[in-house]
This record gives sequence, C-alpha cells and structure tokens, in this order.
Amino acid sequence: MRPEIKLVFAAFFALLLMPGLAAFAAQHPSAPAAPENDKDKVLERLNIAARNFHTASADFEFDTIETDPIYDKDVQTGAVYYERKDNSFQMGVHIAAHDHKPSPKVYTYGNGAFKLFEPGIDQVTTFAKANRFESYVMLGFGASGKDLEAMWNIKDLGSEKIEDGKTSVKTEILELVAKDPEVRKNLSKVTIWVDPDRAVSLKQVLNFGSSNTRISLYSNIKVNQKSIPGDAFTFKTDRQTQYRTQ
Repeated sequence: MRPEIKLVFAAFFALLLMPGLAAFAAQHPSAPAAPENDKDKVLERLNIAARNFHTASADFEFDTIETDPIYDKDVQTGAVYYERKDNSFQMGVHIAAHDHKPSPKVYTYGNGAFKLFEPGIDQVTTFAKANRFESYVMLGFGASGKDLEAMWNIKDLGSEKIEDGKTSVKTEILELVAKDPEVRKNLSKVTIWVDPDRAVSLKQVLNFGSSNTRISLYSNIKVNQKSIPGDAFTFKTDRQTQYRTQ
C-alpha cells in the first residue's frame, strides 16, 4: 500500500501517541470484549451524535512506526478539518512539520477526489477512484454506529479516559476489523478511542502488518464550530503549479 493511501486510512484518524507498538501491547495485552449490549449502546450513541455532526477540527500527531528490518519512527504534525452536509463529506489535512522540521503539505478529500498539494515542489497529485475510501476517511469523525457496522466487525474493549487539552473525556475503545477481505490484506485492524457523544476519535491505531503501524493523537477537538478556516479544504496554487494523476 502506498504511503499516500495509508494516510487516507489514517486521516483521521485517523492514532495513539506513544513510543511504539510494544507499549500498546503492554497496555492492552489481552483486553476482554465488553458485553454485547454495551457495544450496542455505544453504537446507538454514535448514531445520535452523527445526526448532529456538521464540522470538526483538531490538532494531530501522526506517528508511522516500522519495526522491521530496523526500528524507525516518522512523525507528522498539523491540523485536520471535517465537514458533512447531507450526503457530502469533505476533509482537509494540513501537515505543518515532518520529524519536527517545517514541511508543509495539504491533503484534501471532497467530491470523490483525493488530492495532495506539495508547495515545496509546487505540485498537485490527484489519486484516482478515491471515493472508494470515503467510508474509511470518515472513521472516527462523524461516522455513525450504522456506518461502522456496515464496514467493520466491531469489538468493544471497554472505556478509558483521555485528556483533550484541559478536559478529561471518557472514551470507548473499539477494535475494528474490516469486512472487506481486500482491505484486510493491507489493514489488519484498527483500534479507536471514540467519544460516542460527539462522534469523534481522540486516539487511533492502524495496524498495516506485523511491522508497520500508524499511531495518532487528536487534541483541541472542536465540533460544530460556527466557522472553519476558508482554506480548510483547499490550497493555493499558481501558474507554475504542476499537476499529475495516479
């Protein structure tokens, strides 16, 4: 799976801020599933919250961890924006730094088009047939319980309090395994720490295989704010901008 497509799965989510997968395994060595009725209650709370979800913004850190052949950690930080209007969905991921050095990039999704703008080389890349990833892009931000059940086999691993700025939020830990076997070839499972009353994730862990994991933390989450930046879902190009399609 190309790194750009991995970001589609992660944008939002896409993931837990910690030293690495070993720490995650130590924290949740064999977390038992919560009772089925608890899971059903969480999904119903998500159904209610999703009906009232319009916009969200958050700061993020995406950590990509490779453990084979040697340990390597790649860190990206920035801000992410989501908007849902009726059946339309938009996302903007504004990366500010890469491994703590300025490295601006913008990923946008809207109207079935997934684009990457790299101002350093003044280039826009459009990824064809990106609309098939929309349900995964929405993961954890505005997705209803019905949305999740349609795409994933879900296990409730219980609850955990997560800090969002100065606020402590009680989240539900949901383990998701894709129903689509083609997705499972690249993404073995996803674990999200979700606030069911806002339909947002504060943590996510995406396992792309035994040696590749994407971990993220979302903070300063704002839901249904009166306004979001005008450039949240776009970027500024010029006459020299190069365009390509993959």
